[in-house]
Amino acid sequence: MGSLKDELLKAIWHAFTALDQDHSGKVSKSQLKVLSHNLCTVLKVPHDPVALEEHFRDDDEGPVSNQGYMPYLNRFILEKVQDNFDKIEFNRMCWTLCVKKNLTKNPLLITEEDAFKVWVIFNFLSEDKYPLIIVSEEIEYLLKKLTEAMGGGWQQEQFEHYKINFDDSKNGLSAWELIELIGNGQFSKGMDRQTVSMAINEVFNELILDVLKQGYMMKKGHRRKNWTERWFVLKPNLISYYVSEDLKDKKGDILLDENCCVESLPDKDGKKCLFLVKCFDKTFEISASDKKKKQEWIQAIHSTIHLLKLGSPPPHKEARQRRKELRKKQLAEQEELERQMKELQVANESKQQELEAVRKIRQQMEEQVAQKSSELEQYLQRVRELEDMYLKLQEALEDERQARQDEETVRKLQARLLEEESSKRAELEKWHLEQQQAIQTTEAEKQELENQRVLKEQALQEAMEQLEQLELERKQALEQYEEVKKKLEMATDKTKSWKDKVAHHEGLIRLIEPGSKNPHLITNWGPAAFTEAELEEREKNWKEKKTTE
Repeated sequence: MGSLKDELLKAIWHAFTALDQDHSGKVSKSQLKVLSHNLCTVLKVPHDPVALEEHFRDDDEGPVSNQGYMPYLNRFILEKVQDNFDKIEFNRMCWTLCVKKNLTKNPLLITEEDAFKVWVIFNFLSEDKYPLIIVSEEIEYLLKKLTEAMGGGWQQEQFEHYKINFDDSKNGLSAWELIELIGNGQFSKGMDRQTVSMAINEVFNELILDVLKQGYMMKKGHRRKNWTERWFVLKPNLISYYVSEDLKDKKGDILLDENCCVESLPDKDGKKCLFLVKCFDKTFEISASDKKKKQEWIQAIHSTIHLLKLGSPPPHKEARQRRKELRKKQLAEQEELERQMKELQVANESKQQELEAVRKIRQQMEEQVAQKSSELEQYLQRVRELEDMYLKLQEALEDERQARQDEETVRKLQARLLEEESSKRAELEKWHLEQQQAIQTTEAEKQELENQRVLKEQALQEAMEQLEQLELERKQALEQYEEVKKKLEMATDKTKSWKDKVAHHEGLIRLIEPGSKNPHLITNWGPAAFTEAELEEREKNWKEKKTTE
């Protein structure tokens, strides 16, 4: 009952929202009374006008909110609903209330009837929360079903491109946005309106009317045993067969339960592709159009019976439930992950605060350690200074001890030196007397040498004067020599001229030239003015004078 109630609430929500003209979440009492009456009619719920009037008493002022209407809706309508009403009629009543207000005015490639079926499919696939939306996974599922029904190929890249432009703030599409998406032909390009309409109808039959399979087959009659073509429709608990696919003339039902079975039959009586459906009270012989159709129908009926044995819902409902549970699980996991992330963030912030506190404590401790280190350094420096002072004191004491020893040694040495000094002094006095005598002797010798030096200086002075006199005489002699030389050269020239003349006239004649009677010395300045004997005498006198000096 809970699942049926949830499905009914979705269509009722659309109707209620359409009646909310100013989007305030409130609807007038008169409109709610009309809505309640219509719901009781289509849902085949006994109408209780007294309870309705009691709930909407006249003394209540103003419009009634959605929350105020829900208690009445649950108590007097939804809790009394039985699964004996026409779901299509119920959905069409709610659709009629909301279609004019919400359906887009843009031209669509689908009819209003197809839009109604898309709206019902939306209510089936939408999330169980309000406002109603259909998420991207369900949109992809629906578009894939429609594409398969149209015989086209699914364009995953096109849908991914569509998802990129999807409005993340809404997390999905509303019913009217879904109708516009399908109606604008974006995912059915190349398909005509009839093909799209047939695809929508096929998906509608499967998802809403629980049609698991349908198609034409031949059925053997129970009374006349003739074969007649019928339109078969397989649902979760029965197989209905009609005169045609318009479903207007129903010919009968094959009720299915867990005791039914389906078997393949060999060809007989000119009929091929036969199979048998065995039920509790009847057996039905059916002929498919070909072997593939036969196998598909056998497999579909067998799967339906198996689901009845398991008590499972139809495949599309079970698949929808699994998708919802998966999304719910993913959402729970995401929320759990977000919760864990928040916890981690809070823990991280707490850790950061703790780390900041630890950092401050560490900084304080480092400052204290630095201060203690400074104090320790000062203490160690003081200790080193004291050690240095102690070492210096030790050295001073050692120096003092050594000084005392040196002083004793010096004192002993002084005593010994005094003794030696007294002996030396006596010896020096003796030497002094001897020196005085030697000085006196040396003074006399010195005086004599001084006298000799004076004499030698006088002799040297005289020699120097004589040398200067001799130099003067040499210069005079040299001048005379030059004059004589010039006269001689002149006489030579004259003599040569005379010799030439005589030789020219008289032949060679040797003339006797005048010469010096005594030999003369030649010096660097020319012929000397003295003889060699005089020079020897002068050298002898000079050497004697040099020796005396």
